[in-house]
Amino acid sequence: MQRVIWTILAAFVMAIAFGPVVIPWLKRMKFGQTIYDLGPESHKKKQGIPTMGGIIFAVPALIAAFAFSGEGRTDFLLMAVVCALGFGLIGFVDDFIKVKLKRSLGLTPKQKLVPQIILSAGLAFWAYKHSLIGDSLIVPFFGSEWNLGWAYIPVMMFILVGVVNSANLLDGLDGLCGGCSMIDFASMSLICLLMARAYPENSANLLNIAIFCAAMAGALLGFLRFNFYPAGVFMGDVGSFFIGGALAGACLTTRLSLLLPVIAFAMLVSSLSDIIQISYFKITHGKRVFRMAPLHHHFELSGMPETRVVIMYYIVTLLLCLVALLGFVA
Repeated sequence: MQRVIWTILAAFVMAIAFGPVVIPWLKRMKFGQTIYDLGPESHKKKQGIPTMGGIIFAVPALIAAFAFSGEGRTDFLLMAVVCALGFGLIGFVDDFIKVKLKRSLGLTPKQKLVPQIILSAGLAFWAYKHSLIGDSLIVPFFGSEWNLGWAYIPVMMFILVGVVNSANLLDGLDGLCGGCSMIDFASMSLICLLMARAYPENSANLLNIAIFCAAMAGALLGFLRFNFYPAGVFMGDVGSFFIGGALAGACLTTRLSLLLPVIAFAMLVSSLSDIIQISYFKITHGKRVFRMAPLHHHFELSGMPETRVVIMYYIVTLLLCLVALLGFVA
């Protein structure tokens, strides 16, 4: 537990120190955010705010994770880092095309999806062949396991791609994705500590994932200093994809993917509301369920201040993460 606390503090301090270095550099490089006409009117004042700020928390998180990881088996940590970096790289390319090559939409959906599928297939196969992961998932709150057999790989591919793109959809308001994800990673770190006691044969790997999640939580807390309303920098796709990859990687290694609908409820709601909106729009030839999707924009256009929407999401995320923790304590 002490090492987890030191990891959080180290990642937090590094992110706080890294921000004032990175943000001016992003401004000099003209890596400014483009605000689209279809977005909320209140967001137009955010035009030109530096993006690609995800490196402010990604670099400190990785440094802290490796600095404080324990001796012994580090294969779980490596798998989680590859997952975060792999998806983060796809996000980086997307951001770079948007801001530097002036292609407003960046990579096309197909250009993003194909490398995501390839990466997720490789990670799922890696996990499937790992002697401490295999084809099973832990069923939260029931103390049982679900053996998927051959279906494990396609199921995990779907989960990995889904989490990453859900994190990207959640990144629509100042501090929203960063704050909710910080709570997610903090709770995952505590859950991994509890699991290390329950699975002593795998405690070294689980403790390293606890450290990795703690590093993400600390770095994101530091990033919020620059990203909470009014944001001085946006995380960009490099940041949201890195977050999604890190969270998915942590759940992949710990076999806790079925816990994601609880701890990552905000991400799930963002994806579902977007899918519902698009499907209903096509079926009804132009009608909408929400004023705007994802759901956080619906609340915003309904008259809720941006900060109130964000705080509401924080509270719901915190409560659900407490429920998840209680399930493991009990």
